[in-house]
Amino acid sequence: MAHKHNALILSDSDDEISKTQATILTRDKPIHEILGGGKVADVLLWRDRNVSAALLLGMTAIWFLFEVAEYNLVTLLCHFAITSMLALYLWSIAADILKRDGPQFLENILQESLFQDLGFILHRRLNQILRLLLHISSGTDLPTFLLIVVSLYVLSVIGTFFSFVNLLYIGFLCIQTLPIVYDRHEEEINNLFGHIIVDLRKKYRRFKKTYVNKIPRGPVKGKEDLIILIRIH
Repeated sequence: MAHKHNALILSDSDDEISKTQATILTRDKPIHEILGGGKVADVLLWRDRNVSAALLLGMTAIWFLFEVAEYNLVTLLCHFAITSMLALYLWSIAADILKRDGPQFLENILQESLFQDLGFILHRRLNQILRLLLHISSGTDLPTFLLIVVSLYVLSVIGTFFSFVNLLYIGFLCIQTLPIVYDRHEEEINNLFGHIIVDLRKKYRRFKKTYVNKIPRGPVKGKEDLIILIRIH
């Protein structure tokens, strides 16, 4: 009898995990569309390996210069400008001596569309995050609310041990690695998070049964009183 009871518990737990995966972790759109599609999604999912690798190397070089070499931003920009100007100057002189074409400059080096696309993506993602935080803060899902609050507190504690540049670099690494890891190992990650969420829900139910339900509440109005109040308003 005990064996059947344990089997029933395991079955219910597995069913709850599968339902959790179906309702929380699944998605209607491919992850490429969720990330905004286009070149940004291609870079994050490493579909354009050359650009993704160049971006990773560039960000790593910037992190090295600021954190390891302890460069100041103004100093770094000035040294970069001096080096670039010296290289172009020597190139121009060598081209005159060798009777060859010198450096050619574009009329618009930085395209306006690049900043427009970047601003549009940031604007849309920030709005999504703010709407999500407002929805969670509305009190509709207390476990998720507590989980977000605890996560933000843990992040704030972690932030005291790292500089701002280190946090930006770690965030960049997460952005450039987590999407492709999830895209390639979606089933394993869903199973892991399914077990975690089910375990958190069980602990919340136990906490609610032990503490929350024992909090005294005022008398609940009867149905007739509620109907009268509704008619009055």
